[in-house]
Parts: sequence; C-alpha cells; structure tokens
Amino acid sequence: MKKLWWLVFLVAGLWLGCENDPAEVATLMANLKPEVEQAEEVEILYSDSALIKVRIEAPTMLTYLDRNDPRQEFPDGVKVEFFDPAGTITSILTAKYGIRLDKKNQIIVRDSVVWQSVEREKLETEELIWDERDEKVFTQKFVVITRPEEIITGHGFELDQNFENDRVNAVDGRLKISDPSKLED
Repeated sequence: MKKLWWLVFLVAGLWLGCENDPAEVATLMANLKPEVEQAEEVEILYSDSALIKVRIEAPTMLTYLDRNDPRQEFPDGVKVEFFDPAGTITSILTAKYGIRLDKKNQIIVRDSVVWQSVEREKLETEELIWDERDEKVFTQKFVVITRPEEIITGHGFELDQNFENDRVNAVDGRLKISDPSKLED
C-alpha cells in the first residue's frame, strides 16, 4: 500500500511540476507558420507517359497554403533540367530565386537567370516568366543570347515553352563570332 502512495505522489509531483514557460510558448508559436510548409534539399520530377520531362532541384522550397494565393517559392535558388524523350538532358536553367503562382499558372525565376542548351545556346537575364496557359516563356528585362555564331543583346524576349521560335523584342546589339571555339566555357 505504501508503494502505491509513493507512486501516486510521484506521478502527481511530475504532473504538477511540468509547466511551460508562457514566454517560451509565445516564442515557439511566433516562429511556427502553419500556413507555410518548408522542405529542404528538394527534387521534383515532372513526367508524361512515364517519361521524365523536367527535374527541379532546390535547397529550400516553401509551400504557401493560403487559399487565396497558393504558391511554391524557392528562396535559395533553383536548378531545372529539361529532358528529351530518350531521357537525355537538353537544357538547364538556373536562377537564384524562383516562384510558382498557382492561380496565375506562372513560374517566375529571377536573379542571375541562365538557360543553357546542349546546342551551346545560352540565355542570360534577370527575370524569366513561363506562362503555362499561353505556353510561352518571356521577359521584358535585358537579355543576352549567345549562340555558336553570334551574340544578341536586347530588351524583352519571347519563345514557346518548347524553347523554340524565339524572338528578341528590342534588339540593341548583334555580334557575329568569327571563331566560335573562343566561347567555350
């Protein structure tokens, strides 16, 4: 019987002795954002008919669960690889920031955006927008397009989502390259 009382006092003491500091609880609640999910070292694969079309890699992805403005944000940069039907990488896009706006069906990458194809074509700009509805990729920012035979600079750029049929809106420079081997990275 004495053992039972000791056990009751021990449990009651532990139960009554466990109290959270209100300041610690407030700090914890302030740091928690239930409307935002965070994932680290993210890899996302998009496929069609069991063939990988796109692979996205990012150190951090934030998913905002707001019903009025759902979005996925890549605040620490993003790398996107595009694949052909044989599974070979055809081009790579990198940027220091990215966001997908669900309601607008747009993906926006900003800050040191570089898209490079295996055909040695390269696009550099500060912002690139993919409008999924219109199936277009575009920017109104300054662009530098490097191809094996030329370098084109201008303001504004547009192409279809298959990275074909491109157009620079306001060309302000075009340089012919006499020795393309000097463009090697």
